[in-house]
Amino acid sequence: MVNMRTAMDAAFWDLNISTPRALDGTARAIPGEPIPLDRSTASKALRIQQLSLLGNGFPLGIIPSYSPTSRKELGSFALQSLLFKAATSNWWLGFTGQFRPKKLVSDIKAELSSVDEWELPILKDIGKHFLEKSLYAFGHALSSLCTLRLSHSSSFGPRRLLYFLFTLMLPEHDVTLEAAWPELFLDHKGRYWEVPESVSLDCSSLVSEDGLRYRFGLHKNGGHPRAVDNITDEPPLSLMQGICGKAAVSYEKSKDFWRIKEKKEDIIIETDKGRIYRPSYDILLREPHAAVSGIIGGTLEAWLNNGSSSSSASRHRNPFGVDLFGSLCYTFQHGKFRESFGDLTRVDARLDVSSALALAKQVSKVFRKASSNNARDVLSSPRLELILQQQVAGPIVFRVDSKFSLNSPAGVQLEDFVCSLNYSLKLLKSGKVVAWYSPKRKEGMIELRLFEF
Repeated sequence: MVNMRTAMDAAFWDLNISTPRALDGTARAIPGEPIPLDRSTASKALRIQQLSLLGNGFPLGIIPSYSPTSRKELGSFALQSLLFKAATSNWWLGFTGQFRPKKLVSDIKAELSSVDEWELPILKDIGKHFLEKSLYAFGHALSSLCTLRLSHSSSFGPRRLLYFLFTLMLPEHDVTLEAAWPELFLDHKGRYWEVPESVSLDCSSLVSEDGLRYRFGLHKNGGHPRAVDNITDEPPLSLMQGICGKAAVSYEKSKDFWRIKEKKEDIIIETDKGRIYRPSYDILLREPHAAVSGIIGGTLEAWLNNGSSSSSASRHRNPFGVDLFGSLCYTFQHGKFRESFGDLTRVDARLDVSSALALAKQVSKVFRKASSNNARDVLSSPRLELILQQQVAGPIVFRVDSKFSLNSPAGVQLEDFVCSLNYSLKLLKSGKVVAWYSPKRKEGMIELRLFEF
């Protein structure tokens, strides 16, 4: 089932988005913007943990990725690897490295083209190109009761120099303290922003049996947001400096129209040679069904700073806000994802309303035929997300995630699109290697996802 919790989590500052532009593989979604694509949300496993496992299936443990940089000569292609790891029962330590080969290859070619005779000084000059700092990025992570990550990048662009995470798991709640200097955010247009300081303290309840969930917390933005690329637009108001207290509550429910339950004879096959154990490639995709799920909730927030430091006098942040949100999803799955061919076809259609208040204002303008010079609220348009999955062969599944804006000035408009190939790892029950590409962001990377849709 599509993760409906993102409808609430998108209103806070801790929803991770996958990106190869950061060494740790994540950026934050920006509160007050449309809910991100389901495939865009980051893996639950830390990037350094992913590299540790993914390295076993790649030559020399090197994992490729693709993303543009602020320095065009560095190229978009990058290679990432886990250089060192150590672990005990209570803690683990990892050291990662990233390398962009385009500039190195170009510089060596230029060096060799001007060589008439091979001499020792020429070899020394070639060797200097390998030591150029702009080609490399490094990071390391230490985790026990809390996680601490440090990274260094000379010119790759966005980065977290220091990141701290502490999570306290209580019987009915999770308490999380996060801090980053700086923090990287990604807006709905695919643009990156750096906030010099970002600190969050959150308490989130576990989903109860009746579907009720709530969370509340404090967040602080420090310093002025900076556009990573050449962007002249004003930064999002929710990233401007200030302290925000926010609370949200939601009610989630799902219902099956029909479902074919997995049976013992589906898993254990009787043959002339004995019994054969044949589980599904992914236990989350083992039962054909049709279902509908939904979530509805509300948010309440208060700011101690209205963010009026923007150069535009018309842009200011309301010190107090109340809003409603909701999502509705229909799922149809054919096949048990157990056979080698034609055993999985799945469609998920999700309708998101990120702000009922913004939608109501827009509808009111339409009925009153009112015109306004103010910019259209990005949350005033409902979004329709379509997810199509088709088995290619064995554990390989092709997936397409697309999002449409239904009330934009241009009518129905394609807003985002991500395609991916998924290789399910049967031994992990619900683990998969995902290779995805986003044409909008011109980015692609390989991830490991565990017990995720």
